[in-house]
Amino acid sequence: MEMLGPRVWSSVRQGLNRGLSRNVGGWASGEGRKVDIAGIYPAVTTPFTATAEVDYGKLEENLHKLGNIPFRGFLVQGSNGEFPFLASNERLEVVSCARQAMPKDKLLLAGSGCESTQATVEMTVSMAQVGADAALVVTPSYYRGRMSSAALIHHYTKVADHSPIPVVLYSVPANTGLDLPVDAVVTLSQHPNIVGIKDSGGDVTRIGLMVHKTRRQDFQVLAGSAGFLLASYAVGAVGGVCALANVLGAQVCQLERLCLTGQWEDAQKLQLRLIEPNTAVTRRFGIPGLKKTMEWFGYYGGPCRAPLQELSPAEEEALRLAFTNNGWL
Repeated sequence: MEMLGPRVWSSVRQGLNRGLSRNVGGWASGEGRKVDIAGIYPAVTTPFTATAEVDYGKLEENLHKLGNIPFRGFLVQGSNGEFPFLASNERLEVVSCARQAMPKDKLLLAGSGCESTQATVEMTVSMAQVGADAALVVTPSYYRGRMSSAALIHHYTKVADHSPIPVVLYSVPANTGLDLPVDAVVTLSQHPNIVGIKDSGGDVTRIGLMVHKTRRQDFQVLAGSAGFLLASYAVGAVGGVCALANVLGAQVCQLERLCLTGQWEDAQKLQLRLIEPNTAVTRRFGIPGLKKTMEWFGYYGGPCRAPLQELSPAEEEALRLAFTNNGWL
């Protein structure tokens, strides 16, 4: 593994000293309940300088601004964090920087997934040491043809067995070409250190089925995008990890409140105004679109790492329209 920066070593020492003393530690608590991950989390971007170095100062600035919104916590090194483009030491430095910049009462979810089980275990342990409260583990997918339910159950069980922090499953078929099978999710929900799943597929019947089939387990389902957040709450999901929350965080949290208090008519009106902007910063224009939008809302967006390219002028105009047509710009 690459040399770790001084910031990471300092966090490793703090993490080892802290152990699992925080009330979000792995494994079931004394009452037999797992950590509660319910709530809204922005899927935080990784800022880069013009020369494609990670800009830790801008990451801190963005997190300080986002810290004023009533999120449950933050996800770093998810798909929006461009984690496949980062070296191992950069991934850990980002987690360390986020932990130090975030309010202490917020949960830090960190994407620790790698292609091999061994690398995922090592990354998860390292991320725990630098301050992650829970690990979001994406499905390995390079050999997707061999990623049967049995292979995925084995992978996640090994990771959860060795992780000092709770594990959240992560299914994102748009990026991996692989849906984590519901039968595998049901089996894994019984593991004492697997606390939930982030499902980004957008299939609400699947989300409802997972909620239904894991109802006897202490297992929580998070929607992976703001476009189907209301529908997910309606079938029993408990929150969302949303790219859109980087720019319309207060509005996504408002939608959460409306759903939780049963104000479905107002929730529907708000949800409908979020669908088009959400699609624009996810499926349609991806991370380059999200980073461009962040600049319009007073955050640092900046460039992506190659091979991701900036938007064309025509794409930027279409992106802007997705927000102006719904009254957000």
